[in-house]
Amino acid sequence: MIVIAAFVVAGLLIGSFLNVVIARLPEGRSLVRPGSACPGCGAAIAWHDNVPVISFLALRGRCRACAMLISWRYPLVEAVTGALFGAAALAFGPTLDAAVASALLAALVAITLIDLERQIIPDAISLPGILAGLLANLATGRVSWLDSVLGIVVGGGVFLAIAVVGSWLAGQDAMGGGDIKLAAMLGAFLGWKVLLLSLFVSAIGGGILAALLMGSGLRGRKDPLPFGPFLAAGGAVGLFWGERMVRWYLSGFGGS
Repeated sequence: MIVIAAFVVAGLLIGSFLNVVIARLPEGRSLVRPGSACPGCGAAIAWHDNVPVISFLALRGRCRACAMLISWRYPLVEAVTGALFGAAALAFGPTLDAAVASALLAALVAITLIDLERQIIPDAISLPGILAGLLANLATGRVSWLDSVLGIVVGGGVFLAIAVVGSWLAGQDAMGGGDIKLAAMLGAFLGWKVLLLSLFVSAIGGGILAALLMGSGLRGRKDPLPFGPFLAAGGAVGLFWGERMVRWYLSGFGGS
């Protein structure tokens, strides 16, 4: 329990930093300076007003200086990141694997929110993430270096093929470059077998939501729908349950 609590606390703190990343990285602003400030009045946020989740509740979701409403995105990101870090500790124990899993999950949280808000997936996260995934597996041995390299090739290759074919058939981009790099990053961390499962989960989730949105009239067939959040969700499913699901398939359902 102590380990899980430590990971949760670390996750809350990292979640607070991820809010800075989500707000500043797409705009090319420094993640360090200036310090956090209210976007309404510009007042600097004191440390005691910047405690993850607790400060939001204590301030009742408003800036202390000007009473401007604070977005629910801030405590939500902090709470979700803390919960994911706790889940990583529970799944992998006090190991380097848990730390690697937490790093991947933090990247996926940031990517999800940035893609939802701005419809972009920053190269500053996905490209270093590809190298980080490969190096992490070399250090832990959880996924072989060959499976990791193949994951990069398969992830990037599948989405590159979709983009090329979609552009040729429909005359427009069917898959963004950010999705291609994110898929390659997931392949680096998860290996090619678990990656394929993650892509399947992503496609099912994205397809169901797209059908619901079009059926309700909220979206048209040509309206863009960010796919990064579905890739991130599929990657998280693969991280926690992918290896067991692949083993189950190969040992039973796959008939081998």
